[in-house]
Amino acid sequence: MSVATGENPPRRARPGGGVVAGLSKACHPLPAAAVTAFATALAVAVGRGAAGAAVTGCAVAAGQLSVGWCNDRVDLRRDLATGRPDKPLAVGGVRPAAVTAAALAALLLCVPLSLVCGPLAGAAHLCGVGAAWAYNLRLKGTAASWLPYALAFGLLPAFVTLGLPGAPWPPLWLMAAAALLGAGAHFANVLPDIEDDLATGIRGLPQRLGARRSGALAGLLVLGSALAQVAGPPGPVTPYGLGLLAVTAATALLAAARPGGRIPFHATLVVAGADVALLLARGAGLR
Repeated sequence: MSVATGENPPRRARPGGGVVAGLSKACHPLPAAAVTAFATALAVAVGRGAAGAAVTGCAVAAGQLSVGWCNDRVDLRRDLATGRPDKPLAVGGVRPAAVTAAALAALLLCVPLSLVCGPLAGAAHLCGVGAAWAYNLRLKGTAASWLPYALAFGLLPAFVTLGLPGAPWPPLWLMAAAALLGAGAHFANVLPDIEDDLATGIRGLPQRLGARRSGALAGLLVLGSALAQVAGPPGPVTPYGLGLLAVTAATALLAAARPGGRIPFHATLVVAGADVALLLARGAGLR
């Protein structure tokens, strides 16, 4: 599976950089850490134990690292064309061969770490990681660009609960909430780069809709995720759930009003953190 070939070589690495520093910046560290923390916290909440939560976190971290490095490697030509100063590959902070090797090594490591959690759990996680790679390699520039995000995030709770004795599936409302959050994160994450993406031939669904409509849709998807979390479980809505809805509604308005910049994406991460707190409070009721 070839990632990309034929680009003009990036500028020479800056002094004082180094492979480790370049790789750490090229892996998309903030979303990778957020998704890993979410999965680890969920594993703790459902009773996977210290060892189970640790393996879950390591498997998700390996998958996220592979996806992040793959993304920057595939995007190298476009990042060079648009002069992205925040991309280590584009400014010569790390060599393309090092990023390619790191992405493949992380992907290979992800396989046994996922399967240690059980065959069904491992299959669910590897399917999600495969969807993310499919986004990087092909689907990013199509109208189905949202689908890998929804699939990968929706399967993440399944990876966690299927590793429990008896391999129980998570409740449908939890998978729906995660899928909606993932799709919303996709739209929010793309917002600052829509113009550059269009200039380099990327026409995913957010690029086709434009910044204004994509910002509004990002907010609605995240709000739908919060509604699924609050209304899905049996029993009355808690004060925390009402607060979560209020914060999410404010985030939706922010995404619609300020579609430029990273504010909508960072606000989505804040809502995701609030979602995790609610999941931790529910604990074993999630399985």
